[in-house]
Amino acid sequence: MPKPNIQLLLTGNELMTGDIVDSNSAMIAQQFKGLGLDISRKVTIADNITALVNEINLLAKQADILIINGGLGPTIDDLTAQALAKATQVELVEHSEALAHLTVWCEKRDVKLNAPNLKQAILPQGCSIIANKEGSAVGFKVTHLACEIYCTPGVPRELQTMMAEQIAPDIAKKFPNQLMTDVIRLQIFGLGESTLQKMIDEQLPNWPENIELGFRAGMPLLEVKLTTTNQEGHKSKLEWYSKLVNVLGDHIIAKIENTPLSLAKHVLLELTEKNLKITTAESCTGGMIASLLTKEAGASTCFEAGFVTYSNKMKTKLLEVTKKSLEQHGAVSKDVVLSMAKGALEKSSADLVIAVSGIAGPDGGSIEKPVGTVWVAWGYKNNIKTVGLLIPLSRRYFQKYVANMCLDLIRRELMGSIQTAHYIIERKIS
Repeated sequence: MPKPNIQLLLTGNELMTGDIVDSNSAMIAQQFKGLGLDISRKVTIADNITALVNEINLLAKQADILIINGGLGPTIDDLTAQALAKATQVELVEHSEALAHLTVWCEKRDVKLNAPNLKQAILPQGCSIIANKEGSAVGFKVTHLACEIYCTPGVPRELQTMMAEQIAPDIAKKFPNQLMTDVIRLQIFGLGESTLQKMIDEQLPNWPENIELGFRAGMPLLEVKLTTTNQEGHKSKLEWYSKLVNVLGDHIIAKIENTPLSLAKHVLLELTEKNLKITTAESCTGGMIASLLTKEAGASTCFEAGFVTYSNKMKTKLLEVTKKSLEQHGAVSKDVVLSMAKGALEKSSADLVIAVSGIAGPDGGSIEKPVGTVWVAWGYKNNIKTVGLLIPLSRRYFQKYVANMCLDLIRRELMGSIQTAHYIIERKIS
């Protein structure tokens, strides 16, 4: 069976003006890549009913599958249902399944089902509903000119769930012979793309051509993908995967099975499994570590208190860092972060701690302690470790990277890692 011709139609004035950056098409492409399928064409168009109808008719003549993204909302410029009805020459009708979904959605949020909301239940006659677990607008599917058309919401998280749980599996059933592509994905922290590639070139110089190695850069986590598209590659993939795991070691956060988890979530899962509690004492990160932890559901099981002591006065008052220590060593020092860690443990009665103090910039640095200098203390109450690093990033990225680096140090502590992180080897000052 030949591969289907898959095309995308993205709708919205915001996309055309640049107010919103398109990330949805990349996510859709990744979903299809996992099925061994490719997107042949992508079109972006403004919220104009005539243009939409014309484009739908044109693409439906060319494609086997058309994904329309956006235009399912409650406002006057959401035109996908209207455009599909015109293109397929059917009436717009109130769809009972969509109405039931809207009713439940409103009841859960204790809001009244109003006229704009009801617009989302007015769909082309005869369409099939695609459930939306996340939002108010259901998706729907129609067949037009022998083309299967899937209409999806523009909100990324809603689209991702809909694609993964319904649309991709539906298409996979229709084209089973295409399922030759197999992908293993790994989450990595503490290695950049160039460093990672260098390690692989030096330690695995004979990497096979039939196993595609890909990197997806991100902040803070990087993703490594091993992709095979034929039986020969499939047979040798696990062997080379094992070799890669040995090279990357504890820089691997996890093998991604479905939706990637945050570094904070991985830490919380380990803490929960070991029945441990953690506390934080932050200066330069301004509470970002605590925020990353508490963004995750269930954080209260492992995290009861954190301390943001930005000034020296508050370091002394809240965490009992001595004035003598601050005067002799400065706020960004081994002695001070160690005192911060001990103070946080004393106040919270937690089992583990992360304490951090640094110079985020752009001002405040010196010859002895330039911008980007940071000291971290972490570990169990009876075994607190410290390290000083130089991480010369802009203020925003410094804070984000340092916060996640602190979580990674705790992750390594929880797993009993004896491997020194690359960022410590490269950035250590003392």
